[in-house]
Amino acid sequence: MARFRTLDGLEVRGKRVLLRADLNLPVQDGRITDMTRLERLVPTIRELSGKGARVIVCSHFDRPKGKVVPSMSLRPMAEALSRALKREVAFAPDCIGPEAEAAAAKLADGEVLLLENTRFHPGEEANDPAMAAALARLAELFVNDAFSAAHRAHASTEGVARLWPA
Repeated sequence: MARFRTLDGLEVRGKRVLLRADLNLPVQDGRITDMTRLERLVPTIRELSGKGARVIVCSHFDRPKGKVVPSMSLRPMAEALSRALKREVAFAPDCIGPEAEAAAAKLADGEVLLLENTRFHPGEEANDPAMAAALARLAELFVNDAFSAAHRAHASTEGVARLWPA
């Protein structure tokens, strides 16, 4: 029988936790029109950060088809997440590579970082092992709280889950 793993008993203090979220929120004229998915993410972030985790949130947004599309940036989601959590959420202008690694490395216990849109890289939807490895380098544990995206075999869901305790 399959056993579902939960946050209960997970030792996260001082560890970087990559949290796959679903921040693919409806946006119209640059404004978020429904905060439901973001609000449902808040308890997971609070639990992890409250236990001393260094929380690194990643998500996709819309369908930029592997290219950087400024209107599909997650930057506005960082601001909305900051308001919902009532604390600052840092933002990294990429989800992999040197900028993401530097932002993740400077997190202190309990702090939260949101990475830029995973779909800005073609390796995300292709479930590219190199992209999954680049995401995995950011953290020591992986938590998937993106139920609506969990069925996708993408680098930030299925790929990274094979590389770290999840």
